[in-house]
Amino acid sequence: MERGILYGVGVGPGDPELLTLKAARLIQEADVVAVPDKGSGEKTALNIVGALAEGKELLSCAAPMTRDPAALEAAYTANADAVCALLDQGKQVVFITLGDPTVYSTYIYTHRKVRARGYEAHLIPGVPSFCAAAARLGESLCEGSERLMIVPASHKEVDDCLGLDANLVFMKAGREIGALQDKLEEAGLLDRAALVESCGMAGERVYPRFRDLEDGAGYFSVVLVKGGGQP
Repeated sequence: MERGILYGVGVGPGDPELLTLKAARLIQEADVVAVPDKGSGEKTALNIVGALAEGKELLSCAAPMTRDPAALEAAYTANADAVCALLDQGKQVVFITLGDPTVYSTYIYTHRKVRARGYEAHLIPGVPSFCAAAARLGESLCEGSERLMIVPASHKEVDDCLGLDANLVFMKAGREIGALQDKLEEAGLLDRAALVESCGMAGERVYPRFRDLEDGAGYFSVVLVKGGGQP
Protein backbone atom coordinates (compact mmCIF):
# COMPACT_ATOMS: atom_id res chain seq x y z
CA MET A 1 0.00 0.00 0.00
CA GLU A 2 1.26 3.46 -0.88
CA ARG A 3 1.81 5.67 2.13
CA GLY A 4 -0.22 8.80 2.66
CA ILE A 5 1.23 12.31 2.81
CA LEU A 6 1.15 14.73 5.73
CA TYR A 7 0.44 18.41 5.17
CA GLY A 8 1.00 20.99 7.89
CA VAL A 9 -1.49 23.66 6.85
CA GLY A 10 -1.52 27.20 8.17
CA VAL A 11 -5.12 28.38 8.48
CA GLY A 12 -4.35 32.02 9.17
CA PRO A 13 -5.00 34.19 12.22
CA GLY A 14 -8.74 33.75 12.69
CA ASP A 15 -10.78 35.20 9.84
CA PRO A 16 -11.96 32.24 7.71
CA GLU A 17 -11.72 34.46 4.60
CA LEU A 18 -7.95 34.59 5.09
CA LEU A 19 -7.68 30.85 4.55
CA THR A 20 -5.69 30.30 1.34
CA LEU A 21 -7.15 28.49 -1.66
CA LYS A 22 -4.46 25.82 -1.33
CA ALA A 23 -5.26 25.28 2.34
CA ALA A 24 -8.96 24.95 1.57
CA ARG A 25 -8.31 22.46 -1.25
CA LEU A 26 -6.04 20.26 0.84
CA ILE A 27 -8.50 20.18 3.73
CA GLN A 28 -11.32 19.20 1.37
CA GLU A 29 -9.18 16.45 -0.20
CA ALA A 30 -7.85 15.07 3.09
CA ASP A 31 -8.94 11.79 4.59
CA VAL A 32 -8.07 12.98 8.10
CA VAL A 33 -7.84 16.43 9.68
CA ALA A 34 -5.46 16.55 12.64
CA VAL A 35 -6.50 19.19 15.16
CA PRO A 36 -4.26 20.70 17.86
CA ASP A 37 -5.69 20.28 21.35
CA LYS A 38 -4.40 22.46 24.18
CA GLY A 39 -6.58 20.61 26.68
CA SER A 40 -8.97 23.52 27.19
CA GLY A 41 -11.65 22.14 24.89
CA GLU A 42 -11.27 25.08 22.53
CA LYS A 43 -10.50 24.15 18.90
CA THR A 44 -9.66 27.52 17.35
CA ALA A 45 -8.06 26.15 14.16
CA LEU A 46 -11.01 23.79 13.60
CA ASN A 47 -13.46 26.66 14.05
CA ILE A 48 -11.64 28.63 11.36
CA VAL A 49 -11.89 25.89 8.71
CA GLY A 50 -15.52 25.25 9.66
CA ALA A 51 -17.52 23.36 7.05
CA LEU A 52 -14.38 22.32 5.15
CA ALA A 53 -13.74 19.71 7.84
CA GLU A 54 -17.32 18.46 8.13
CA GLY A 55 -17.59 14.71 7.66
CA LYS A 56 -13.82 14.27 7.95
CA GLU A 57 -12.15 11.89 10.35
CA LEU A 58 -10.62 14.06 13.06
CA LEU A 59 -7.43 13.28 14.93
CA SER A 60 -6.91 15.18 18.19
CA CYS A 61 -3.22 16.01 18.73
CA ALA A 62 -1.94 17.25 22.07
CA ALA A 63 -0.47 20.75 22.15
CA PRO A 64 0.10 21.19 25.89
CA MET A 65 0.56 24.69 27.26
CA THR A 66 3.69 23.85 29.20
CA ARG A 67 7.42 24.46 28.95
CA ASP A 68 8.32 21.11 30.48
CA PRO A 69 10.62 19.55 27.82
CA ALA A 70 9.73 15.99 28.81
CA ALA A 71 5.99 16.63 28.59
CA LEU A 72 6.35 18.35 25.22
CA GLU A 73 8.57 15.61 23.81
CA ALA A 74 6.07 12.96 24.90
CA ALA A 75 3.19 14.86 23.29
CA TYR A 76 4.98 15.38 19.98
CA THR A 77 6.10 11.76 19.86
CA ALA A 78 2.54 10.57 20.50
CA ASN A 79 1.28 12.90 17.77
CA ALA A 80 3.85 11.54 15.33
CA ASP A 81 2.92 7.96 16.23
CA ALA A 82 -0.76 8.63 15.54
CA VAL A 83 -0.11 10.48 12.29
CA CYS A 84 2.32 7.83 10.99
CA ALA A 85 -0.21 5.07 11.72
CA LEU A 86 -2.70 6.86 9.46
CA LEU A 87 -0.10 7.46 6.75
CA ASP A 88 0.69 3.73 6.82
CA GLN A 89 -2.98 3.14 5.97
CA GLY A 90 -2.55 5.28 2.87
CA LYS A 91 -4.54 8.20 4.29
CA GLN A 92 -3.83 11.81 3.45
CA VAL A 93 -3.52 13.82 6.68
CA VAL A 94 -3.86 17.58 7.01
CA PHE A 95 -2.67 18.99 10.32
CA ILE A 96 -4.24 22.44 10.73
CA THR A 97 -2.40 25.08 12.69
CA LEU A 98 -3.06 28.74 13.41
CA GLY A 99 -1.25 31.38 11.41
CA ASP A 100 1.73 29.95 9.54
CA PRO A 101 3.34 26.60 10.40
CA THR A 102 6.84 28.11 10.28
CA VAL A 103 6.20 30.89 12.83
CA TYR A 104 6.14 29.77 16.49
CA SER A 105 3.96 26.80 15.58
CA THR A 106 3.83 23.76 17.83
CA TYR A 107 3.04 21.70 14.74
CA ILE A 108 6.61 21.93 13.42
CA TYR A 109 7.91 19.50 16.07
CA THR A 110 5.50 16.79 14.98
CA HIS A 111 6.36 17.56 11.35
CA ARG A 112 10.06 16.98 11.96
CA LYS A 113 9.45 13.69 13.75
CA VAL A 114 7.27 12.39 10.92
CA ARG A 115 9.83 13.35 8.29
CA ALA A 116 12.66 11.85 10.34
CA ARG A 117 10.83 8.51 10.12
CA GLY A 118 10.96 8.69 6.34
CA TYR A 119 7.42 9.87 5.57
CA GLU A 120 6.56 12.57 3.06
CA ALA A 121 5.40 15.79 4.70
CA HIS A 122 4.92 19.33 3.41
CA LEU A 123 4.43 22.77 4.96
CA ILE A 124 1.64 24.95 3.56
CA PRO A 125 2.03 28.63 4.48
CA GLY A 126 -0.75 30.69 6.02
CA VAL A 127 -1.27 34.37 6.84
CA PRO A 128 0.71 35.16 10.03
CA SER A 129 -1.10 36.94 12.83
CA PHE A 130 1.28 39.90 12.78
CA CYS A 131 0.55 40.55 9.09
CA ALA A 132 -3.18 40.47 9.79
CA ALA A 133 -2.74 42.75 12.81
CA ALA A 134 -0.77 45.31 10.82
CA ALA A 135 -3.44 45.28 8.11
CA ARG A 136 -6.17 45.70 10.73
CA LEU A 137 -4.32 48.75 12.07
CA GLY A 138 -3.79 50.12 8.56
CA GLU A 139 -0.03 50.17 9.13
CA SER A 140 2.98 48.73 7.36
CA LEU A 141 5.22 46.29 9.19
CA CYS A 142 8.36 47.58 7.51
CA GLU A 143 9.18 49.71 4.52
CA GLY A 144 12.25 51.03 2.73
CA SER A 145 15.32 49.99 4.68
CA GLU A 146 13.46 49.31 7.94
CA ARG A 147 14.14 46.02 9.71
CA LEU A 148 11.61 43.84 11.47
CA MET A 149 12.15 41.73 14.58
CA ILE A 150 9.66 39.18 15.91
CA VAL A 151 9.77 38.45 19.64
CA PRO A 152 7.94 35.73 21.65
CA ALA A 153 7.15 38.07 24.53
CA SER A 154 5.96 35.46 27.01
CA HIS A 155 9.07 33.30 26.75
CA LYS A 156 11.95 35.56 27.76
CA GLU A 157 12.98 39.03 28.80
CA VAL A 158 12.51 41.61 26.06
CA ASP A 159 14.92 44.28 27.29
CA ASP A 160 17.65 43.32 24.82
CA CYS A 161 15.28 43.95 21.90
CA LEU A 162 14.12 47.42 22.83
CA GLY A 163 17.30 49.23 21.85
CA LEU A 164 17.50 47.71 18.39
CA ASP A 165 17.00 49.85 15.31
CA ALA A 166 14.04 47.84 14.07
CA ASN A 167 10.29 47.69 14.05
CA LEU A 168 9.20 45.18 16.66
CA VAL A 169 6.47 42.54 16.75
CA PHE A 170 5.68 41.04 20.15
CA MET A 171 3.69 37.81 19.92
CA LYS A 172 2.00 35.71 22.59
CA ALA A 173 2.49 38.25 25.36
CA GLY A 174 -0.54 36.86 27.21
CA ARG A 175 -0.11 37.19 30.95
CA GLU A 176 2.99 39.34 30.39
CA ILE A 177 1.05 42.08 28.60
CA GLY A 178 1.18 44.46 31.56
CA ALA A 179 4.89 43.88 32.02
CA LEU A 180 5.41 44.58 28.31
CA GLN A 181 3.58 47.88 28.65
CA ASP A 182 5.86 48.81 31.52
CA LYS A 183 9.00 47.85 29.60
CA LEU A 184 7.95 49.88 26.58
CA GLU A 185 7.15 52.85 28.79
CA GLU A 186 10.58 52.68 30.40
CA ALA A 187 12.20 52.55 26.97
CA GLY A 188 10.18 55.49 25.67
CA LEU A 189 8.43 53.30 23.09
CA LEU A 190 4.91 52.93 24.48
CA ASP A 191 3.50 55.76 22.38
CA ARG A 192 4.78 54.00 19.24
CA ALA A 193 3.02 50.76 20.12
CA ALA A 194 -0.34 49.33 19.02
CA LEU A 195 -2.13 46.11 19.96
CA VAL A 196 -4.59 43.81 18.25
CA GLU A 197 -6.14 41.01 20.26
CA SER A 198 -7.80 37.99 18.61
CA CYS A 199 -7.44 39.47 15.13
CA GLY A 200 -10.27 38.27 12.91
CA MET A 201 -11.86 36.22 15.69
CA ALA A 202 -14.86 36.76 17.91
CA GLY A 203 -13.87 39.18 20.65
CA GLU A 204 -11.37 41.07 18.51
CA ARG A 205 -10.08 44.26 20.14
CA VAL A 206 -7.97 46.91 18.44
CA TYR A 207 -5.87 49.47 20.30
CA PRO A 208 -4.03 51.87 17.95
CA ARG A 209 -2.55 53.18 21.21
CA PHE A 210 -1.29 50.27 23.30
CA ARG A 211 -1.19 52.72 26.20
CA ASP A 212 -4.99 52.71 26.28
CA LEU A 213 -5.20 49.02 27.21
CA GLU A 214 -6.07 48.85 30.90
CA ASP A 215 -7.61 45.44 31.55
CA GLY A 216 -5.11 42.92 30.21
CA ALA A 217 -5.28 40.91 27.01
CA GLY A 218 -5.58 37.30 25.94
CA TYR A 219 -3.10 34.83 24.48
CA PHE A 220 -3.83 35.80 20.86
CA SER A 221 -2.44 39.31 21.19
CA VAL A 222 0.05 41.01 18.91
CA VAL A 223 1.85 44.24 19.78
CA LEU A 224 3.50 46.27 17.03
CA VAL A 225 6.13 48.91 17.82
CA LYS A 226 7.40 51.22 15.10
CA GLY A 227 10.92 52.51 15.28
CA GLY A 228 12.46 50.68 18.21
CA GLY A 229 15.88 52.01 19.22
CA GLN A 230 15.26 55.37 17.57
CA PRO A 231 15.23 58.64 19.53
